[in-house]
Amino acid sequence: MTIALIASSAIIMASASEEAGSITPELALQQLMEGNLRYAQGNASHPHQSLEQRAELVSGQHPFAVILGCSDSRIPPELIFDQGLGDVFVIRTAGEVVDNASLASIEYAVDHLGVPLVMVLGHDGCGAVTAAVQGGEAEGHLGCLMEFISPAVNQAREMGQEGNLLNSSIDNNVHNIVEALENSHPVLSEKVEAGELMILGARYRLDSGLVEILD
Repeated sequence: MTIALIASSAIIMASASEEAGSITPELALQQLMEGNLRYAQGNASHPHQSLEQRAELVSGQHPFAVILGCSDSRIPPELIFDQGLGDVFVIRTAGEVVDNASLASIEYAVDHLGVPLVMVLGHDGCGAVTAAVQGGEAEGHLGCLMEFISPAVNQAREMGQEGNLLNSSIDNNVHNIVEALENSHPVLSEKVEAGELMILGARYRLDSGLVEILD
């Protein structure tokens, strides 16, 4: 990479960071939830999808939120939060499993793009969590998913939540990821401690289309 290109990239990232930095974590969350309500009620406005928006984004991006969600085809974040091009920085893996590449992607959005909000989004009927609950031998690379999610299932069992094991495991998995991200050094934890970043968990309801913030 040439010096000129490095300088140009730095200017673009700085500009994007300044624009994203103008929004607080609370306002970012409000924008997401208002968009989700529009979607759930069938009143989606489909913002920022014009030719003009596409052209404007050629010079750089300034998303206001990171969504770490499941790869499930029923839960595309841009649709369920009624957002458009350049609005949300999305990382999707089965069961919201976080590997080094996912974590680096989140750090990039937070540190270089100035994103003030990270939402970990679980959902009803998650297939990855269901597989972890059912147990058994996982073929191929699926064992990596089970290894990541199984602590959430064990926690549910230890808390006597066998009767609602799947739902409890889904929420536990989200909580565990939130906690891990909040304590991820040095980038995310420092931003959280400085009050510049909010990391929270949520759950998408397949039937209503609504997103609920988890305590």
